[in-house]
Formats: sequence, C-alpha cells, structure tokens
Amino acid sequence: MQDVENKSDDSLLLNETEGADGRVYELGYLLVPTISGENVPANYSNLKDLVVSLGGEIISDEMPKMIPLAYVMLKVVQNVRNKFDTAYFGWVKFEMIPGKVLELKKKLDIDLNFIRFLILKTVRENTIAAKRFVHKDSRRKILTVKKSGEKEVVVPIDKEEIDKEIDAMVAI
Repeated sequence: MQDVENKSDDSLLLNETEGADGRVYELGYLLVPTISGENVPANYSNLKDLVVSLGGEIISDEMPKMIPLAYVMLKVVQNVRNKFDTAYFGWVKFEMIPGKVLELKKKLDIDLNFIRFLILKTVRENTIAAKRFVHKDSRRKILTVKKSGEKEVVVPIDKEEIDKEIDAMVAI
C-alpha cells in the first residue's frame, strides 16, 4: 500500500494502461486569435488527427469559435509575452487509453497555437445541458380587468393608483 502512495501520478496513470480499456476524456482548448479564419479548420483537423494517431477514438466535437475571454491571458512564445482578450474555443470528446493521454498533453504543450487547454475524464453520454428559452423581459406585466359596460378591458396596473388604494384601506 505504501508503494502506491509514493508513486507519482504519471506512473499510476501508466500502470492503469496495462490491460485497461480506454477511458473517455474531453479536451477543451483555446487557440490563439492570430490564426486566420481560413486556417482554423486546418488546426481543428490537425488536433483530431493527433488524437486518432495516438489511438484515440473521437466521440463528439465542436469546431472552434471566436469568443471574448473573461480576462486577458498571457502566453510567452519565443521570449515574447503575448496578451489575448479573444480566442477560438473548441472541444473534443474522445476515448483513449490513459497512458496515451500523457503523450497527447506533451504534444499540446509544445504547440504554439494553443493558449490553454484542459483534459478531463468524463462519460460517453452527452452531458451538454439543453439551452432554456429566456424571455427578454423576464418581469411579467400584471394586468387588471376592468368592466366597461358589457366588455372587459385589460389595463396595465398603475403603481400610483395601487398606492392610493392601499393608503385608503389603511386609513379606515
């Protein structure tokens, strides 16, 4: 038991590959915005080819899209500090044996087109939450119905009128 505790995470991960089936991972990544729009699909397909070349099987993916970043990110390339406030965000879900994931990580670390990336263990099923429809005006307007003769007329509530009626009730 002590031997297992003293081993590094890398060696534990490599030991899991012996006779183990592939695990499902998701790779989320940010590509530098300096890539031209025509070259984004090429970088995207190169990433998928890299996963397949390492024995991975692509389950699902999404083409990178330009997004604004929540904060400025820095990446040092050839001793030059680059600042980015936008990036191409994409993701790939794939199945791969755990030992090959370390190799994938090392190759992505040296690729200059990636600002950042994250590899997570996940499940094969689709875990994307469905988008909910949200009304632009989330506050509902309360309407009152006033009878004028035989017809009912829907009129928006006037706050001043309500205040006057409340004051009249309280005064009694």
